[in-house]
Amino acid sequence: MLGTRLTNARFLTMDPDHPVAHDLGIRQGRIAGLDEAVTSLPAREVVDLQGATVLPGFIDAHVHLAWTGFKQNTPSIAGLTRVDDALAVVAEAVARTRAPGDWVSVAGYDQRALGRHLTAADLDRVGDGRKLYLLHDSGHGCVVNTAVLELLPAGTPHENGFLAERAMGAARALRLPNSQEDLAEAIGRAARTCLAEGVTACAEAGIGGTLFGHSPVELGAYQLARDKDLLPLRVQLMVSADLLRPVTAHESDGIPRALDLGLRTGLGDDRLSVGALKIWTDGGMMARTAALTSPYEGLDHAGQLQDAPEALTELIVDGHLAGWQLAVHAIGDRAADVALDAIERAQRLRPRPEARHRIEHAGLIRPDQLPRLARLGVSAVVQPSFLRYFGDDYASVMGADRAPWMYRGRAFLDHGIPLVGSSDRPVADGSPLRAVQFMVERASVSGQLIGPDEAVTVEQALHAYTVAGAHACHWEDRLGSLTPGKLADLVVLADDPRRVGTSRIGDIEVVETYVDGRPARPRG
Repeated sequence: MLGTRLTNARFLTMDPDHPVAHDLGIRQGRIAGLDEAVTSLPAREVVDLQGATVLPGFIDAHVHLAWTGFKQNTPSIAGLTRVDDALAVVAEAVARTRAPGDWVSVAGYDQRALGRHLTAADLDRVGDGRKLYLLHDSGHGCVVNTAVLELLPAGTPHENGFLAERAMGAARALRLPNSQEDLAEAIGRAARTCLAEGVTACAEAGIGGTLFGHSPVELGAYQLARDKDLLPLRVQLMVSADLLRPVTAHESDGIPRALDLGLRTGLGDDRLSVGALKIWTDGGMMARTAALTSPYEGLDHAGQLQDAPEALTELIVDGHLAGWQLAVHAIGDRAADVALDAIERAQRLRPRPEARHRIEHAGLIRPDQLPRLARLGVSAVVQPSFLRYFGDDYASVMGADRAPWMYRGRAFLDHGIPLVGSSDRPVADGSPLRAVQFMVERASVSGQLIGPDEAVTVEQALHAYTVAGAHACHWEDRLGSLTPGKLADLVVLADDPRRVGTSRIGDIEVVETYVDGRPARPRG
């Protein structure tokens, strides 16, 4: 007997052997069969979906759940365009603290909206003895007041209170880690938001590290969230490469650095598992720290690498030798060169074609880099919503020659490079459907076309958020398509993305989200 039979729907299975179905049966959390294989079987529950469209649950291959959850509960200056208005929000946050010396966090900082960076002197006007920390929306910088600057190690570089990349990490290190209880609650908030947008599985893009980590025991917070029933979707955890340390392993293992006990990709189960090793090679376009081979338009610099190329190469190679899948953050084309050189060296030293290494973002990929990506078998994990929401700005700082190379779609597919969809939530909007719309029309919110030759079809965009996401996370045997035997994770939509006008795809209603064959969306 089936547990549930879903009927009267258009099931877009993403399985070429049975691409469309009208009935789907569920037994013990898995897909038992499609159409005639289940239509006549008895079921404890039959759900009439009234003509809805059903897809495999969306997979977001690059998110920051804890950061998202904390940001949702943090005072924000997002959208403000006047410095005085931003400082007024900071002053209100200061007024809600208890005592001088307290830390005050404010989210939504983006100098582009304000017309200039805030400075330590600006913040000192409203700080009232508190330590102020405004995280840049890119996650690659922050602005602090003098009370924080005075605590930083001597020589920490900053520009009037703005700290980028490693310097930001020095400011983060001054604060106590978040508690596992607070982390679990934040993770739960973010997970519920994901479910509401049809996401049933995601990869958390870096725990425990200097840039984005929240605690040295952060993995335990995800376990706690699961224990407390706050983790309603599947999560794979990328571990920061900061945590690699020298080990004295047997020489036949060939492992110079590892995590304790040789932890590597693959540990865990269907709900919570350890995924790739996260390695940052550069910063971001929003903060102007993505590492380019030639300067930003209108600026006298070309961004920055996180470390010397030799050190980054050694880190990437050691992660590969330790058995990890690698998720290498590389937004600028110079950073991509470093990443590809290192992955090529690693594969030469110890071939692991099954590793499925990934380039996270691949924000600016030159034409000559495309064949290298294909030859090395790496996936491009892109964030289409970056160009949807920030594309006008990015295009201006890249210039006419480079703008068509940003966050590619068609060129990756034409070269046989797996195209994987993600959001980098909370840096950008997390809706897979809005990202799919951009991938097809390549239009920013202002209507500007950005790299129109990189447009893909609706089917290819949906593939990036289902089948390709599953493959990038080593989940293809259980997720990514509505195939008998796979886990019954699916999203019910009010319309078929293939049949509505492209401009309407992002507004399609997510009616329900199923995980393990059960409705999982929060009510109310």
